[in-house]
Amino acid sequence: MPAQHSTSSIEPTRGMVSSTTRELIEAAAYEVWRPQMYHQAFGGTDAAEIIAEDGPQPGNNCGYGDTLCCGTFGELLQGQLPVGCVPRDPHFLVTMPIALFARAHFMPVAGTRSVTVYPSHKLKAKRLAEKLVIALGASGGILFLQSELPEGKGMASSSADLVATARSIARCIKRRIRTSLIEKLMAEIEPSDGVMYPGVVAYQQRECSLLSFLGQMPALAIVGIDEGGTVETVDYDQRRSETSATHRAEYQELLHRARIAIPRGDTATIGRIATASARLHQERAPKRHLNSMLKASEATDALGVIVAHSGTMIGILLDRMAADFPLKLRSVLAHVSPFDNSPNIYLTMTGCR
Repeated sequence: MPAQHSTSSIEPTRGMVSSTTRELIEAAAYEVWRPQMYHQAFGGTDAAEIIAEDGPQPGNNCGYGDTLCCGTFGELLQGQLPVGCVPRDPHFLVTMPIALFARAHFMPVAGTRSVTVYPSHKLKAKRLAEKLVIALGASGGILFLQSELPEGKGMASSSADLVATARSIARCIKRRIRTSLIEKLMAEIEPSDGVMYPGVVAYQQRECSLLSFLGQMPALAIVGIDEGGTVETVDYDQRRSETSATHRAEYQELLHRARIAIPRGDTATIGRIATASARLHQERAPKRHLNSMLKASEATDALGVIVAHSGTMIGILLDRMAADFPLKLRSVLAHVSPFDNSPNIYLTMTGCR
């Protein structure tokens, strides 16, 4: 797997392609990401420029077919950076993409700008679809959604629905839409998990703005449990309190370490970062089983513990390329079974060809 180099920003200079934009395009070229990314373009512009630059492709028939967006297992890291460290809002996260998907299928209906969505409770996807068809001057229609991601658990189910919806509309009208337009429309609906990008990114979830592309996550497995209940993203975000200056400095250091560890595939450091973030967040959104999962991780020599910071999931990280992975997996399952006898195993999305 080729190494990816981290940078601090994706803001391109007009007429030039930034190094981070190149990295994102290269990441999207990997076979594992290509089908999901084909109908997106990276770089800032507005809807008028999208139509002028990319326009309809030859042929008028709608390109029917499903489009996908992966979800996440919580976040590798989530917190607040020191004031003035990044533009605008200091809240950020680092994604942990997993191989579970939301699927969207859009069918246009001429003469309408409204969108009917199935299942009918997917109102956020309906709002995104209607905003997008208006921005692009396209017809409304019917949107079908399916998802492997449970709702309200901190697995990016809503964000994945929205991104899959945007990609499906783009595919149908045969246009590549700017990722910045998807982000603009998503920001009007709710905080986002950054799943519109390939690989692992540092992301300002409130602003729906990329901080940096960090590379590809190594091949990890997560033994995850659900503590029950649901968390609504918007409600949770509005209840957030401010983080102390000391903790903000800790988050800044953890982000710095993530920018080094992820391109190197340093699984041990990745595990330590996830564990540190889980501990830091415990006072803000406690996980009942955090101490038990920490003990199970230590007893089995796993990489560490990861949580859905704004959700109900908690998991133990394992390197699935390690020679002793099968043995460690069985050991983790045995240690977890006393407090959850039906854990699930999640696999990270990687950039391997």
